[in-house]
Amino acid sequence: MILYTMMPNELIFPYEAEVINKQQLITFQGIPLLVDATDQQNVQVVRILSSNPQHFMDERICPGAKISVSQEGLSAL
Repeated sequence: MILYTMMPNELIFPYEAEVINKQQLITFQGIPLLVDATDQQNVQVVRILSSNPQHFMDERICPGAKISVSQEGLSAL
């Protein structure tokens, strides 16, 4: 079966509930991101939710990049 759609694969074939529960939406320096909590102090970027093309060129927030969550706020590792 072939699906011709512009919907992301995740909406058509959802992940397990456990994986989705670890993900959260955050704003890092004004850029909305979908991140996965790796531990208590770090998150890993899953997807950039911005429509600005310049945000996709920022290496600090590319998918797979780690961001530290501290008392002062978020900072890229």
